[in-house]
Amino acid sequence: MKKILLLSDTHSYIDDAILKHVKAADEVWHAGDIGDLEVTDKIKALKPLRAVYGNIDGTEARAEFPLHNRFMCEGMDIWITHIGGYPPKYNATVKKALAQNPPDIFIVGHSHILKVMPDKKLNLLHMNPGAAGKHGFHKVRTMLRFKIEGKTIKDLEVIEFDA
Repeated sequence: MKKILLLSDTHSYIDDAILKHVKAADEVWHAGDIGDLEVTDKIKALKPLRAVYGNIDGTEARAEFPLHNRFMCEGMDIWITHIGGYPPKYNATVKKALAQNPPDIFIVGHSHILKVMPDKKLNLLHMNPGAAGKHGFHKVRTMLRFKIEGKTIKDLEVIEFDA
């Protein structure tokens, strides 16, 4: 079993409230728009990090993190990218690959809108943790916390902070 903290769109912002949740996780996944790499450096100092770069990220983030990160966690196939759309309106850059080889969990950021929904056609779970940073139109900062055990997601929780 792994305890996962999923966040996105930090836009150079990280604070003790976020780091408290980082410390409680086994792994942290970041779905892009990191901003200043101080964010990921602070996370990596505490826990293993899997991340992708987003559209606002510069050359340093793009040199350290991929555009797409696909990996196995426990028994689940995970795909993280920043701009991926949502069921059934996937971004054109990922739509064909998703249809040909769908992961168990497809994670995106970018919209700043928290969304967790099944795609019954592709038999996957779509997740967007919203935005953990303070830059953007969102009124509430959000992250997701959950456990993966084998092929099962358990104890999915939304973490909210004032924006």
